[in-house]
Amino acid sequence: MRFLDKIVWITGASSGIGEALAYQFAKEGAKLVISSRREKELQRVKENIISECLIIPLDITDNLSVENALNIAIKHYEKIDLLVNNAGISQRALALDTQEVVDRKIMEVNYFGTINLTKKVLPHMIKNGSGQIAVITSLVGKFGFPLRSAYAASKHALHGFFETLQIELKTNHIYITIICPGRIKTNISFNALNEDGSVYGKMDEGQDKGMSADDCAEKILTCIYKKQREVYIGGFDILMVYIKRYFPLLFHLIVSRIKPT
Repeated sequence: MRFLDKIVWITGASSGIGEALAYQFAKEGAKLVISSRREKELQRVKENIISECLIIPLDITDNLSVENALNIAIKHYEKIDLLVNNAGISQRALALDTQEVVDRKIMEVNYFGTINLTKKVLPHMIKNGSGQIAVITSLVGKFGFPLRSAYAASKHALHGFFETLQIELKTNHIYITIICPGRIKTNISFNALNEDGSVYGKMDEGQDKGMSADDCAEKILTCIYKKQREVYIGGFDILMVYIKRYFPLLFHLIVSRIKPT
């Protein structure tokens, strides 16, 4: 088993990709820490996990919650071998209609919360002389997309931060894997925010036809095991990254015709 006895901490583990990752890592022999704000859902996930699993409720936007969670994890396992930054929230609103408070909330969850936890875990990994951090961003961390202005901005920011970490931690034996899923069939659109901060509450058509969370999780484990720097996971939507890179005019033509949801 590729992750036998590795201590793996997954945020956003109460549903979607995070939940699927918990099951896959458990099958591979990992000892888990699973976190999210929804403790009841974490209990449900734990019931389906066959390996050792510690539940630590976590509000990633609350510094005290982050510090307490880390202290509990280190006290229980003494180290973290792999941190999987998966917690996040999406958006379904035009940029001009989106209230500032919504922009800030999305950045707090997706960017500031993620890097805060990462910065608190890193010293422990450096002290142990090894470790790995995976961050689940998005294909829209590579290009803009309608109704996703704040979401895309937060994911672009994660790329800038973690690409820098890859360089800065080169001599510390800490590996960073940036994972960019495309359309994966999860509840991310249900929990996305409208322009006023209310919940979108619907399944996107594109999301509904996306890759399953289980298939996505299997691919993510392989990428993490191989210590890949940056990977794209999805269907034909992955092609948009390369079209943007090599044929920017064609990219803008295609995006302008895509149904945003």
